[in-house]
Amino acid sequence: MKRTMRVLIAALLLGIASTACADQLLMIRSSLSFPEAMMVLQNAITTRGYKVTHVQNVDIGLTKIGYKTDQYKVVFYGKAEEVAQLTAKYPELIPYLPLNVAIFAERDNTILVTDRPGVLADFFPNPALKTVFMRWEKDLTEIVNEVQEAR
Repeated sequence: MKRTMRVLIAALLLGIASTACADQLLMIRSSLSFPEAMMVLQNAITTRGYKVTHVQNVDIGLTKIGYKTDQYKVVFYGKAEEVAQLTAKYPELIPYLPLNVAIFAERDNTILVTDRPGVLADFFPNPALKTVFMRWEKDLTEIVNEVQEAR
């Protein structure tokens, strides 16, 4: 029940509509502890040229609904110049940026959940944007895979 609740909350945090399908999400389980996985995640983001822009604690909202955890965060990241250029040219992208990954502890494991940037191509069928979305998805897949494979 708790696991299902976590996945549902992660989907909400990521701005996924209630009709989200599993193929719209990237989700991995890491055997790393939460602090170790968080460190690997942030390093994987920065080594690919992105900057972690904000780490948001979401446990306050969870506590209000009776859920107890202090290891549930959302990591926002992006390339400032790229985001500025894209949002100036395509302001409709603003709600989707910066990119983000939800990370939370589950017993001895850490789970990462994020929406696939490639899905945005369905909403914004511009070929130039599709190239950007697919690059983001490739980078994001590498980032979460790096966390999953880290020991």
